[in-house]
Amino acid sequence: MSADVGVVQESKGLGKGQVGLLGAVVIGVSTIAPAYTLTGALGPTASAVGIHLPAIFLVGFIPMLLVALGYRALNAAMPDSGTTFTWGSRAFGPWLGWMGGWGLLAATILVLSNLAGIAVDFFFLLLAQITGNDGIADLTRNVPINIVTCLLFMAGACWIAYRGLEATKLVQYVLVAFQLVVLVWFSVAAFVHVSDGTAPAGLAISPEWFNPFGVESFSAFAAGVSLSVFIYWGWDVVLTLSEETEGSSTTPGRAATLTIGVIVTLYLLVAISLLSFSGVGDGPLGMGNADIQENIFVSLAGPVMGPMAILLSLAVLSSSAASLQSTIISPARTLLAMGHYGALDKRFARISPKHQSPGYATIASAVIASVFYAVMRVVSEDVLWDTITALGMMVCFYYGITAFACVWYFRRQATTSVRKFLELGLAPAVGGALLLVFFVQTAVDSMSPDYGSGSQIGGIGLVFILGIGVLALGLVVMAVQYAIRPAFFRGETLPKTVA
Repeated sequence: MSADVGVVQESKGLGKGQVGLLGAVVIGVSTIAPAYTLTGALGPTASAVGIHLPAIFLVGFIPMLLVALGYRALNAAMPDSGTTFTWGSRAFGPWLGWMGGWGLLAATILVLSNLAGIAVDFFFLLLAQITGNDGIADLTRNVPINIVTCLLFMAGACWIAYRGLEATKLVQYVLVAFQLVVLVWFSVAAFVHVSDGTAPAGLAISPEWFNPFGVESFSAFAAGVSLSVFIYWGWDVVLTLSEETEGSSTTPGRAATLTIGVIVTLYLLVAISLLSFSGVGDGPLGMGNADIQENIFVSLAGPVMGPMAILLSLAVLSSSAASLQSTIISPARTLLAMGHYGALDKRFARISPKHQSPGYATIASAVIASVFYAVMRVVSEDVLWDTITALGMMVCFYYGITAFACVWYFRRQATTSVRKFLELGLAPAVGGALLLVFFVQTAVDSMSPDYGSGSQIGGIGLVFILGIGVLALGLVVMAVQYAIRPAFFRGETLPKTVA
């Protein structure tokens, strides 16, 4: 889809044409990390909505698709590695654009630390499975060993990302293909057990599973949908590659749409197969069993895949490791754009002459995420988890800004035809409004001291304090940058425009 305006693109020195459509989709799937995401999301979602698990995955897909249409339109008009930061600044001005960029940076850097932590957990679990020594899995609870291993994972991911997209693609093709094959294998094996009569539940697929209105309460429905912000998040990384992609004004948008399509198809396959195999009861292998909900795959890999269960542990490890490496792409290129346009220190705009990658920004992203992980791991594992839970608010925040930026930037074109009204106005507006509702609902719910891990300060839930606190910190940093670099905030380096 064309935005019918001259394409606005300002070169920052990144390598041109390094990624095609397939490569962009692979990197997008890698960032979402389906094996890593599903292992933590299936249990809580099933406990909230029961047999309506597939319906909730479909409902959660809707705002992502609507927002993706807005991303696609903005990229067609303004292919830029800064994505939310650049588009928000062009549409609304520097202040809201800067905060949109901050939301993206905070979410991606926080999730980098979580990905590294999950990689460490499954690394030691895999070693225990290979050696038959269960004690090795307990090494992940040894704080010094855990932190050192995490930093090694982070350094490896940073090294690959620093070497540019050619190195990134080679690693991602292997890791993404492996986890997709294993997840499909797991689903097919579950269906075979159902057909053979050896599944614990052995449920036949029912149309009721796809009925979102069958969820017992709105609270349960909202809880289930809010988890979709986490399970679908990450597809927008392909838009940060726009300046390095073949067909920069069209390929990233198509890749984003295809990425979401691949993911929702995979999620439905896994959800339906697991629901058929286990059901949602509280039996030993039921998804309603609180003892297995924290990590569904660890408990069900053996019963479903037999002696090949070790492949599922390897798939989750490869998923988190691959996403760790590909997720660095997004904050590095956002920092690059912010440095390029004078919203941050110009050092962030440095490009590696050899690899044509944002070298300084890549290293900075990895260092910040590593320091955050090390500090939070020492303080409390619960604090780390609550911080990751809080990133949902930041994701809703910056996705919402992007969606509304599309509506405002294309406000003149949206009135010229019914198609443009739907694509440039209504779709992103509805997607942005849904995300705004999720943001407000999460903020209100997280004020409860019982939310998340149950940690609190002064009777207010730690998730709320962390989520709103990080956004408030962004306001402080922005004020400091305004004092140091007023040109950007006067609209001189990145002026407002309209299509």
